Amino acid sequence: MSKFNLDLKIEAIHQFTTGTKGVKSIAKSLGINHEVLRMWIKQYEYHGVKAFEKTYTVYSIPFKLDVLNYMNENGTSPNEAAVIFNISSPGVIRRWRSQFNELGIDALKPKKKGRPVMTNKINKGKNKKAPAEGSVEALQAELERLRMENAYFKKVECLSSEQGEITKQDKARVVYELRLEYPVVALLAFAKVPRSTFYYWVKQFDKPDPDADLKLLIQSIYEEHWGRYGYRRIRDELFNRGHRVNHKKVQRIMKELGLKSLVRMKKYRSHKGTVGKIARNVLERNFQAEKPNKKWVTDITEFKLFGEKLYLSPVMDLFNGEIITYTVGSRPTYSLISEMLNKAFKRLSEEDELLLHSDQGWHYQMKQYQHALTKQGITQSMSRKGNCYDNAVMENFFGILKSEFLYLNKFESMDHFKQELARYIDYYNNKRIKSKLKGMSPVQYRAHAQQVA
Repeated sequence: MSKFNLDLKIEAIHQFTTGTKGVKSIAKSLGINHEVLRMWIKQYEYHGVKAFEKTYTVYSIPFKLDVLNYMNENGTSPNEAAVIFNISSPGVIRRWRSQFNELGIDALKPKKKGRPVMTNKINKGKNKKAPAEGSVEALQAELERLRMENAYFKKVECLSSEQGEITKQDKARVVYELRLEYPVVALLAFAKVPRSTFYYWVKQFDKPDPDADLKLLIQSIYEEHWGRYGYRRIRDELFNRGHRVNHKKVQRIMKELGLKSLVRMKKYRSHKGTVGKIARNVLERNFQAEKPNKKWVTDITEFKLFGEKLYLSPVMDLFNGEIITYTVGSRPTYSLISEMLNKAFKRLSEEDELLLHSDQGWHYQMKQYQHALTKQGITQSMSRKGNCYDNAVMENFFGILKSEFLYLNKFESMDHFKQELARYIDYYNNKRIKSKLKGMSPVQYRAHAQQVA
């Protein structure tokens, strides 16, 4: 993504403010994403032309604390705070936040300029005689070496907490920041970075970041979906917005920004042995369906909140992964299942030939359940005993639900949880994209398939 000069930015903003063109059409003519243009507009609204002037400001500790306190009190993101306080990059604010959380207010102190006078420099020269062991000079040299190691490790630890793995570029940046306090040769030897590699990266530091706009867009997508998207899904969303980016590049940038998707958890098990009649596994892990209302799957999962339990019973259409309907209850009784079936049957027409698959939970072995399916002309299918892979699609949905919704949010009460659960399932059906659905949400994919047909 190319950089744009001041005149071009002002002209683009002027076109928007005068109403001659919309944001998307202006952004398209410039070859940028419309969210980048929105960022320019916000910066201009807050600070005018000064927002685009390059400045080399040394920020004071009170200023940094004001920014961090404002973010905590108002819940603003680093991107928003960068616009409000006219800071060139939101990455600067993320670094302040990380340093403050790790090391406290001392980490926000500006670096002292100039090289301090050192009575004993490390590795002064090979020809000079080393000080005698135990002498004052030797102890001073050892103390200076330990100080250098401590300063180096603090900065490296700060970087690793932000983005995980430390690269040679990161090590070169640390050495570059400490070069005014300690000899570069000693720092490079300790960091195990070749001299040529260090000076290569030093030249790169002064160059503009070619991925600056892309990083801003990836951060925006990540925050828009509350950290639920990994690099593959963000790559698909970028493609939907007109950006062809390799998934490895997206993964690398997300590592640099410290963005990571969440880990999934296990589900509630409802199997209690043989209670009634067990159906054979008709589905046989064939989770593909050529049209809607051809193959459905169902199961039950459990939530533990506020000292209570809540049970969720959804039905999913294997054609597009859409949650057809669901019920929630405080107890896993059969009425939870029967109510779910009554809601789901309303989606069927007389022409539909449906297969409904579940595990061997006791609800699905009951005569009432099997009679309800037979009455509707639905074929029943069950997973084999103790084999969760036979219903892997439903297991996968529960993992996504708990990692993206349950463990990501805080709830005030059980009623509040139910309201947010309804909102998430609506988001899952209508907005959350999937790679196997060609980068569309379940509802979008179903609508697209109906148009093609």
